[in-house]
Amino acid sequence: MAVNGSRRSSPQEIADTLRERIRAGELRPGDRLPTQAELAEEFGVERGTVRQALRLLQDDGLLRNVGKGSPPRIATPATAGSEPQTTMVGLAPRLVEAFEARQVRIDAACLTAETLMIALGEPVRLIHEGRLRPESIDVRLLLPSRDIDLAFPVSVDHDSDDDPVHRRWLDQRNAQGHVLRHNLNALRATHGIDVRVAFRALPFTPPVKLYLLNGAEALMAYYMITRREEPADNGTLDMYDVLGTESLLFSFEKATGERDAAFVAESQKWFDALWETITTDLTLS
Repeated sequence: MAVNGSRRSSPQEIADTLRERIRAGELRPGDRLPTQAELAEEFGVERGTVRQALRLLQDDGLLRNVGKGSPPRIATPATAGSEPQTTMVGLAPRLVEAFEARQVRIDAACLTAETLMIALGEPVRLIHEGRLRPESIDVRLLLPSRDIDLAFPVSVDHDSDDDPVHRRWLDQRNAQGHVLRHNLNALRATHGIDVRVAFRALPFTPPVKLYLLNGAEALMAYYMITRREEPADNGTLDMYDVLGTESLLFSFEKATGERDAAFVAESQKWFDALWETITTDLTLS
């Protein structure tokens, strides 16, 4: 409903009207707001007044992506108590949103590139359809070194240097990394996007998986260790392993508030410090 009348609305009044639409369910989490021009026309104000109203809603944790060049989206309030999603379900839509930026930067620290490789399929598909148009994509991955003794996955009775579970993990790490790099590098030839994909080797087994999106959001999931069996060429592999794609993904957004902003900033510092210090070049064999 448009706000009519001769008196121009204040930023607080515009924010209150949009807040009520969010609370009434007319605007739901993930929905885009109208453009600033459309809101300015609806409320009969200048765009500067609309921008002030949007900042008020952002400060309340009701909007995200304010000022990123595209209409902001409705955020889920921190008090909503919504359940976190599994990484397989939750990562793809967050990547799609990150790829709306002109310069995309994705940093990830994980056991393998499986979840990221699969989730990137959605923004890559939207780029091919012309619905996303980033100018550059910079992806950095921290993965465990092949030369360390992994804490997991590992054979339950691994008492030799030639652990078949370790060889299986290494094959998966390399294959998934190759596919991820190929799919992104192909965008350079097909769409002229400046793509950079780099890998570094961690000297330890990461206890969590961490994704950093454009320096604005941190997504973290714990690796839950379980004992399981898997068929192999020479019998069955009895191992302690993790089901990374099923781990719950917790989101921290810089725009949500000071607590989340601090978590994002510290996570980025942690990643950058690892990248620049104790990690080494990783070559996918």
